[in-house]
Amino acid sequence: MSTAPRPRLPDDLPHVWRAPELAHAHEEVTESGHAALDAQLPGGGWPVGSLVEILQDQAGAHAWQLLLPALTRMAARESGPVVLVNPPFEPFGPGLHAQGLRIERMLRVRAARPQACLWATEQALRSQDVAAVLAWLPQAKGAELRRLHLAASQHHRLLFVFRAMAALRDSSPARLRLQVEGGGALRVRIVKRRGPPLEHSIELPAHPQRLAALLQARQGKASVPLPSPTPTPTPTLPKDRSHVLDRTVAIA
Repeated sequence: MSTAPRPRLPDDLPHVWRAPELAHAHEEVTESGHAALDAQLPGGGWPVGSLVEILQDQAGAHAWQLLLPALTRMAARESGPVVLVNPPFEPFGPGLHAQGLRIERMLRVRAARPQACLWATEQALRSQDVAAVLAWLPQAKGAELRRLHLAASQHHRLLFVFRAMAALRDSSPARLRLQVEGGGALRVRIVKRRGPPLEHSIELPAHPQRLAALLQARQGKASVPLPSPTPTPTPTLPKDRSHVLDRTVAIA
């Protein structure tokens, strides 16, 4: 019995990626601000409208070091807030402002119960005004993460969820999963992406470009021109609406 040869797929199918190749995302991405990382991310940046899962041993460590360049760029394009759901530490406003992200552009949500955190994250994703969502959800289950992934996709939001390193054993709907660790320099390992596995870690600088220039200038090592912060538009709010970004929202 003869076996007919399998038909070969055309090379230019827009939504097909082959296992040996890094996928070229056709959806929107935003550059991470780290060239070495962007080179390994499908599409060359963080996927907008998709769950990005970040696994850490210590909650809150390196979050700004990793995400601040992209959040600053996103805040320059969008007028709404960056929502932080149950962050382990309060953001240091002057430090973030010096690097281009004003503290009044952030809304911090505190929630006592895991279900309240999930609810707040989903509501933030569904809000028309929100630019990006960062959520610390150590107890989230796969089905709950799928719901958040779907909300991010439906409403075209940039979503980062932080979980413990032990969650690596669990399945996840995230299109992109990273392990993040390090003391000075930051080590990022991509454990899931649309493409072949990446065997080595990516090492990122200990400080973002602008902060490094500030520190170097302060120490008198060299006269370094400081990169200009990305201009951030001031959001326009209706007159009958209070400015929700000047306070922390608490959910029981």
